[in-house]
Amino acid sequence: GLLQVVKQCVRVPVFVMIRPRGGDFLYSDREVEVMKADIRLAKLHGADGLVFGALTEDGRIDTELCTALLAVCRPLPVTFHRAFDMVHDPLVALETLISLGFERVLTSGCDSSALEGLSLIKRLAEQVMPSALWVTSGFFPPGGGITERNLQRILEGSTASEFHCSARSARDSGMKFRNPNVAMGASFSAPEYSIKVADVAKVRTLNAIAKNIL
Repeated sequence: GLLQVVKQCVRVPVFVMIRPRGGDFLYSDREVEVMKADIRLAKLHGADGLVFGALTEDGRIDTELCTALLAVCRPLPVTFHRAFDMVHDPLVALETLISLGFERVLTSGCDSSALEGLSLIKRLAEQVMPSALWVTSGFFPPGGGITERNLQRILEGSTASEFHCSARSARDSGMKFRNPNVAMGASFSAPEYSIKVADVAKVRTLNAIAKNIL
């Protein structure tokens, strides 16, 4: 439902995240069934691309599963998401992803934010260019902790031509009656009557910064 409404409202390409649950990226057979079903439905309802990631228990790219999921995704382009930041050896993982046919890798440079992982993002970009000349600097959209305060430094330091961020703000709920004794999630989750929404002003500011650099 979300995908259908979004496609009606925007003209930019919409890539759909395929992730059956939170937590790690080691998936069971049942979860793989869900992922394949989600991919088919996303394609049916107009997705322009897919985003997923899968790892083995020892922190390597799950090539067997990724190959199977890529086959379901085709002919749409596919991005490997920040599961990449949890791999044992990012340089080896990168070569694996290129050989499998992923078109982008979303990463914070295996650190808590793209700014802190900037040196690795740059190193990865330098590694990928000689081995795959068709890959542009858009292969590594940095993501993780990107704001209007650090975007310029991240784009200039990574030579990236794309970036990923939430650009969200908290909006107070419109509810007038509020039950303070019940939370619809974990005890450390966001307050029940606070909603995270995309902030148009933040998006415009980030776009302006990027356009000025790129």
